[in-house]
Amino acid sequence: MSDTILVTGAAGFLGSHLCDLLLAEGNSVIGVDNLCTGNTDNLKHLAGESRFRLLEHDICKPFDPGKVEYVFNFASPASPVDYARLGVETLLVGSAGTINTLEIARKHGAGYLHASTSECYGDPTVHPQVETYWGNVNPIGPRSVYDEAKRFSEAAVVAYNRYYNVNTHLVRIFNTYGPRLQAGDGRVISNFMMQALRGETLTVYGDGSQTRSFCYVSDLLDGIRRLSKSDEHLPVNIGNPTEWTILECAREVLSLVGSKTDVLFQPLPQDDPMRRRPDITKAKTLLGWEPKISLRQGLEKSLDYFKSCLD
Repeated sequence: MSDTILVTGAAGFLGSHLCDLLLAEGNSVIGVDNLCTGNTDNLKHLAGESRFRLLEHDICKPFDPGKVEYVFNFASPASPVDYARLGVETLLVGSAGTINTLEIARKHGAGYLHASTSECYGDPTVHPQVETYWGNVNPIGPRSVYDEAKRFSEAAVVAYNRYYNVNTHLVRIFNTYGPRLQAGDGRVISNFMMQALRGETLTVYGDGSQTRSFCYVSDLLDGIRRLSKSDEHLPVNIGNPTEWTILECAREVLSLVGSKTDVLFQPLPQDDPMRRRPDITKAKTLLGWEPKISLRQGLEKSLDYFKSCLD
């Protein structure tokens, strides 16, 4: 039986892919986005799809989309470039926006999944990161508008489950990439791919020894969809546990593109996490999920998209 599902942040990278997945399952989808960082080009292929409609709306202002069976809350600036530019807006969407969407789920008896982040762990002192770790976050640093917005959101989501019995789910998303990732948004893969394709030197912050774990978008969404149908209400890490140094990632991108350029080392931004790797034991055990696509395979799947972003 098909459902009517609300997806906030629908014109963003992850939101647009989620809309595609839900529609492919036969559901009807109401997308919501205020387009402060979203891009309607990500949804243009749905122009003739009768089961999809897009509302241009800021979820920080209360609204009612009508009866829905599920809410996926993916609205938020998510790249360092965007949340540095939209700091207050990021705080608002993670607080007022989250409460407003939880109220929709509460009113309509809908399920609810919130897109949280590995940034809740900050610069971790526990490695790999497990869901029971409370994190090491600077609450007033340059990244705090994003980190603390997401941490507040988690508290709100758990509270609506605890006090109002809303069927909530929380995913902590680790670095994800693929087609529709905004070019030049300050994230590792998009920066490296665009610089390599332009024949530019790749910018590496610090000495490149800091690590990240890169998950391809289809793997991530498979895990998220499984979580949305589960009985688990506490946070679940979804990400690829293979750990890469930033320098190793840069070399992999250069190898794929065939670029002969090198890397340029720049000062490390304040509070930039030194290590990032999800412990996915919980996702494996509860959801039967683990990623299938390697970094090289995912970069190959993304190459044509990034080529299309060239000026």
